[in-house]
Amino acid sequence: MDYVGKFGGRKWEINRLMLRIRPFFIVDFPFIFAPEKLFQKDMKYLMPIFLVGFCLINSCSKKEDSKGELAYLTPGEWRGVLKTSDVEIPFLFDVEQSGGKSKIILKNAEDRIPLDDITITKDSIHVRMYIFDATIHARVSDGQLHGVYVKDYLDDYEMQFEAEYNGRPRFESTDTSKSDLFVGKWEVDFLNDTGSAKAIGLFDRFGENMKGTFLTSTGDYRFLEGVVDGDTLKLSYFDGTFIYLSKAVIDAQGELAGEFWSGKKRFQKWVGRRNESFELPDPYAQTFVNEGYGKFEIKFPNTSGDLVELADAKYQNKVVVVQILGTWCPNCMDETRFYVEWLEKNADKDVEFIGLAFERKPEAAYAFERIETMKEKLGVPYEVLLAGTTSAESRSQALPMLNKIMSFPTSIILDKQHKVRKIHTGFSGPGTGVYYERYVEDFNLLIDKLTSEN
Repeated sequence: MDYVGKFGGRKWEINRLMLRIRPFFIVDFPFIFAPEKLFQKDMKYLMPIFLVGFCLINSCSKKEDSKGELAYLTPGEWRGVLKTSDVEIPFLFDVEQSGGKSKIILKNAEDRIPLDDITITKDSIHVRMYIFDATIHARVSDGQLHGVYVKDYLDDYEMQFEAEYNGRPRFESTDTSKSDLFVGKWEVDFLNDTGSAKAIGLFDRFGENMKGTFLTSTGDYRFLEGVVDGDTLKLSYFDGTFIYLSKAVIDAQGELAGEFWSGKKRFQKWVGRRNESFELPDPYAQTFVNEGYGKFEIKFPNTSGDLVELADAKYQNKVVVVQILGTWCPNCMDETRFYVEWLEKNADKDVEFIGLAFERKPEAAYAFERIETMKEKLGVPYEVLLAGTTSAESRSQALPMLNKIMSFPTSIILDKQHKVRKIHTGFSGPGTGVYYERYVEDFNLLIDKLTSEN
């Protein structure tokens, strides 16, 4: 209910006077009288209420804004855990303080992911997970954090989160004598209800600890880090959206029996055998153009709402790399970083890039906001267009010329006449070592060849 009165020659609009007395109770004073008459008759009834309210609100505001009342993250190393119903998935992060602002650095082997979108409210912090649509909400108390990790684009994705300052290592280990038994390349089978899926396991030393990844036909598991403890290899990973835990026991024959947890619910068993010659299917042979299609054509909106197509003057007589990606996909971010760095070093070449984003939710405003965030964080100079959602139907409608989109990312390399010359499924990121180096070499050779053509 609104009330209007006159005081000091001005017209005032009054709704309700709400006084918050932290932290015990709330006093709510509704004006149930006629203030017009009150103002005209005598201010003595109203002034005490205003004065008390002003003092209480002013006192509370100062108290809430005082340094001692606000959450403060101690600089240094922290150990966090995300909890499923069965296990705890550990990870490490550093906290930096500069100019009164906090910054968190997620650490996984050589990888570093900065989290600088942090909101502090009283004794709690809210940390946005880099490019990804996820948040940690936690209460800060005595060098500890207690709260939840939430994937914001899902209705029911929440995991318990805890962290402690200057705490234990990622994993405890009392015996690292068998570490060398795990180093090398492994042929891996991830077991499921219908059979198994092939992967390559790559494990190596990382200082006194271990690191590793799994390379599949659709991408890699980035930078796992952990230890050997007796006959068990323990590795974990958290980058803001991917959440991994792997444990493997080596037997007397030198074979691995493993368990793998991913995110909130997914669990698989896996087995591994040392095989230096094992390779996955050729990534250039998984996705292809259906018969009957000539030039590769696209027409999708950018974040300004403008339709962009290969017929635009910008792309004429240019080699074009069409990148299929999603802002929710860490492997896509690895590939995007590579393309951004490549463009910085090769600005003089007749090559253009276009990103086609397939997002988790159908709302265009949501998708464009995610794309803008990605472009800003990674410094992407090329167009990233909204092509659809991640559903199989949307992917097929967006790019009917392809047999399928089986992996995010997938890159389509077009010559100067915009004919498809190569399609690379997945991406072997920097966590795969020699596989990443091999991809970079092959990409450079292919682009050099295509740019030299008329």
